[in-house]
Amino acid sequence: MTLLKSFLADENGATAIEYCLIATGIAFAIITAVNNTGSALLSSKFNSISAAMK
Repeated sequence: MTLLKSFLADENGATAIEYCLIATGIAFAIITAVNNTGSALLSSKFNSISAAMK
């Protein structure tokens, strides 16, 4: 019974999971920002090339 109580009281795994969730959130924000910015830049570049070819 004491082993079960000490297992439930141990918070080392919870800290690792919290860091993982924070890192996932930051990565998601970076991917979203780069994806939106990249699409806008790529679209404008293709439009300028298309206009130059006309």
